Amino acid sequence: MSKAANPFRYFHSSPEVIRMVVLMYVRFPLSLRNVEDLLFERGYDLCHETVRLWWNRFGPLFAADIRRQRVSRMRGFRHWRWHLDEVYVKINGEMHYLWRAVDHEGEILESFVTKKRDKGSVRSSV
Repeated sequence: MSKAANPFRYFHSSPEVIRMVVLMYVRFPLSLRNVEDLLFERGYDLCHETVRLWWNRFGPLFAADIRRQRVSRMRGFRHWRWHLDEVYVKINGEMHYLWRAVDHEGEILESFVTKKRDKGSVRSSV
């Protein structure tokens, strides 16, 4: 099997419903139980723990997808700029470099943690 396998393959709900539930929880100031109630009113009988599971499982996936789409849209604008930010951080008692690609609005586009200071390899992967 390839790494690009379908992340929704073991779930019985459609990817569109999962995406709607996760974005509803993240986008609006709702609790897990509020999302559960709103979905019940729309005919979906889900437990609030299912909402939490989907948020934990698919939230980073959807956030990366939104970030990727935003970056590709912004590259069309002439005024769009980004820079590479470097910070030295301690993780589990060891010092590491935290590299962040930040756009002109302050949004973090991508981040990497490395043990060695190699700006060229980080720049090529951003």
